[in-house]
Amino acid sequence: MLLEVDGLETFYGASQALFGVELAVAEGEVVALMGRNGMGKTTTIRSILNLTPPRAGRVRFAGQEIAGRRPHRVARMGIGLVPEGRRCFPNLTVDENLAAAARPGRWTLEAVRTLFPRLAERRGQSANTLSGGEQQMLAIGRALMTNPRLLVLDEATEGLAPVIRQDIWASIRTLKQEGLSILIVDKTLSELLRLADRCTILEKGSTVWTGAPGALDAALQDRHLGV
Repeated sequence: MLLEVDGLETFYGASQALFGVELAVAEGEVVALMGRNGMGKTTTIRSILNLTPPRAGRVRFAGQEIAGRRPHRVARMGIGLVPEGRRCFPNLTVDENLAAAARPGRWTLEAVRTLFPRLAERRGQSANTLSGGEQQMLAIGRALMTNPRLLVLDEATEGLAPVIRQDIWASIRTLKQEGLSILIVDKTLSELLRLADRCTILEKGSTVWTGAPGALDAALQDRHLGV
């Protein structure tokens, strides 16, 4: 496995948020991390990257223990994060945002522009002048510029117009076809089930189900994902 998470427990002060989360992503696999709002998906991602350090459990990436390492060192090991809310550098141009994250590898400015032609058109604009969809493309492009082995997308299409959402899903499908390992959180169940090789569902900070998308029947969806 490229990423292995075992028994992860995370707290915010005295309040426990994760209760022994189990999660894995194989090389070249797309895993959907699912659950209702407030069930621990973002906290799990933050714990993997040590942005919110876990108090117990193990996180192994490419065979190395990463729990306890500083977040920038975790990123340099090959995990690229597209955070919830995008968080582009607002006063830098599109190209400057991308160049700031650049590391050697397949993903260059030209490659990102090919994946997202809109970014090529807006290369000289400040990030704060972009639409929400364009900022999301930029956030994905910036993560790719680190040339990660694992791309983590937290709320990949939240708040985006339907047309832009389809562009984002198309780009993620392209990344899957290229063999990039992906851990993705999103509320669009239909797209996740078409894209994912495997799904992991969290409920109240615990892993309650893992399996293939085809095994996630209507009863399971209603029990663990219904409103």
